[in-house]
Amino acid sequence: LVSTAEPFQRLVHQGMILGSDGEKMSKSRGNVVNPDDIIDAYGADAMRLYEMFMGPLEAVKPWQTEQIAGVVRFQTRVYSLAMRAVDDAPLDDATARAMNKAIKKVSEDVDALSFTTAISAMMVYSSHLQSLDVVPADAVRALSLLLSPLAPHLGEETWAMLGGEGSVARQAWPGYDEALCEETDVTMGVQVNGKVR
Repeated sequence: LVSTAEPFQRLVHQGMILGSDGEKMSKSRGNVVNPDDIIDAYGADAMRLYEMFMGPLEAVKPWQTEQIAGVVRFQTRVYSLAMRAVDDAPLDDATARAMNKAIKKVSEDVDALSFTTAISAMMVYSSHLQSLDVVPADAVRALSLLLSPLAPHLGEETWAMLGGEGSVARQAWPGYDEALCEETDVTMGVQVNGKVR
């Protein structure tokens, strides 16, 4: 039925999600989390982002509903950035570097199924954008493209807010400039006689 010895090239087993009590989720224990309740309270994108942000895909991890607030704050920040974005604002060097580093990191992490660190990189990038007085629309468009596979509703909404043509799902994945991903300055802590300098 297929042209190769195996029907797929790679198999990844996801880790088990435990109940909030640290035990295997089961109806008999009464520790099952209904995804419909989470989606009703926080939205489908928050549910998806939280599941991917809990930890490595193959790790066993406990469900903690109260921690969804972190990804909800991230979603709110991204939406706020799309509202503040200015079309003709130029990218300064720091923002161009942050954008290229984020694109590289998220690209590599998504390919490796390391969704936790991909989301973390987007959080760091969005914090940088939030610190700007004027937010360049191009910088937020890149964030929308990076976010869209993981939070498709928010990706579509911000893409439309930024004047993007068509669906964000039909857009090309953003590229990055390797030269802008290199660090020009590095701060290192050094100990002299047991004291950090």
